[in-house]
Amino acid sequence: MQLQDLLYGVTIKELVGKTDREINALNFDSRKVGKDDVFFAISGTVTDGHQFIEQTIAQGATVIICENLPEVHDFTITYIKVDNTAAALGIMAGHYFGNPSVDLKLIGITGTNGKTTIATLLFKLFKDLGYKTGLISTVENYIHDTVIAATHTTPNPIALNQLLKDMVDAGCDYCFMEVSSHAVSQHRIEGLTFSGGVFSNLTHDHLDFHKTFDSYLKAKKAFFDMLPKTAFALTNIDDKNGNVMLQNTKAHKKTYALKQLADFKAKIIENGFSGLHLDIDNEDVYFKLIGSFNAYNLLAVYGTAILLEQDRLKVLTSLSRLTGAEGRFDYIVSENKVIGIVDYAHTPDAVQNVLGTIADIRKGTEQVITVLGCGGDRDKTKRPIMAQVACDWSDKVILTSDNPRTEDPQTIITDMEAGVSPTNKRKTLSILDRREAIKTACHLAQHGDIILIAGKGHEKYQEINGVRNHFDDKEILLEQLNPNS
Repeated sequence: MQLQDLLYGVTIKELVGKTDREINALNFDSRKVGKDDVFFAISGTVTDGHQFIEQTIAQGATVIICENLPEVHDFTITYIKVDNTAAALGIMAGHYFGNPSVDLKLIGITGTNGKTTIATLLFKLFKDLGYKTGLISTVENYIHDTVIAATHTTPNPIALNQLLKDMVDAGCDYCFMEVSSHAVSQHRIEGLTFSGGVFSNLTHDHLDFHKTFDSYLKAKKAFFDMLPKTAFALTNIDDKNGNVMLQNTKAHKKTYALKQLADFKAKIIENGFSGLHLDIDNEDVYFKLIGSFNAYNLLAVYGTAILLEQDRLKVLTSLSRLTGAEGRFDYIVSENKVIGIVDYAHTPDAVQNVLGTIADIRKGTEQVITVLGCGGDRDKTKRPIMAQVACDWSDKVILTSDNPRTEDPQTIITDMEAGVSPTNKRKTLSILDRREAIKTACHLAQHGDIILIAGKGHEKYQEINGVRNHFDDKEILLEQLNPNS
């Protein structure tokens, strides 16, 4: 492939060397660079790729894309200076793989909570409607029936475009993709052509990365700002930031809501452990999903399907049969009628949504026992707030480890304990070992009680000091609640 064919759309500030040269592959990881490769020197949060330029040339790189030109010693190498190397990588990766996003209807879903459920439901729905479909999500990626393990909510531009190309090659018509705020800020979606964007909500999260709520909001909004006029922008206007997403978009503006007038409207008629009964655009429908937050998710999916010109009755019929994403209000009932719920809730708002749903459903006499941890090396400011929310909405709370990563788990729990008021201390336990915390919750539970295990959801590991050990909340819950099954 010719270098010059990959540079269309890239703003070049300075060029040293020729562009009519054959290149082999694109790489931003200096360890993987080989003969005739293009190396992208990206200034990351941990390391600066510019310090590896000489090393990659020694390994065989013939093209260097960078933000700061080094002193040029080898004039057989092509150096291209750009404003943002990560953005150039996104554009060039698209060209390298034949711009696969143009050959699919690519729909991006963003927001703090609900991304995975909305993307997964859309994937399941469109498969059920008879389409070949792709999914890019936190839990797993799919090329129709083929599962590909997910390592990030939104993959890097090379992996992402490769995945989209594989979907096109497999004959997929649609791809539903979670778009994280990190992915927008780090230009992972640069150069992609979206047919639509969906906004779920915005609450406290990722301030370790974005530093302020305003920059977090702007990262989400930037996704809608990049949508073309041929796309649609569907937003939840019950969220106070919903209309902000639409301010500068060129896309067709559409809205959904439970509480106010919108293009797509729903009303909760009944909400219980058997599911949701909704009036959705004047149709009475029963759904298998539980909770008011899932009413929003279902409405977002319904609105997206209608905007993609699907038959409304077929959409509602199919949606009524579907279950949600793994680890999202995933519940079991024990032999003595204890209800155990595993949920990915790892923000204050998500914890409150799940516990609020439980409060709506419970009969009033049963205990709610919550097991809650917070991730290490992540936003510390949400830890006391999450503990406070759990205490305010539960009868008993066990504070424990989540994925401590490289942090001391006790330090994380101490941060959480700061949010426990003196009146709530009597109902709070701190147990460092997550397995023991879950076992304790199960031993405390009596007939009819409800246990919530929050934070990890679908994850099958616990990360401690860079090592991922097998750990499955639901597996442990099943062992404890139904030991004979």
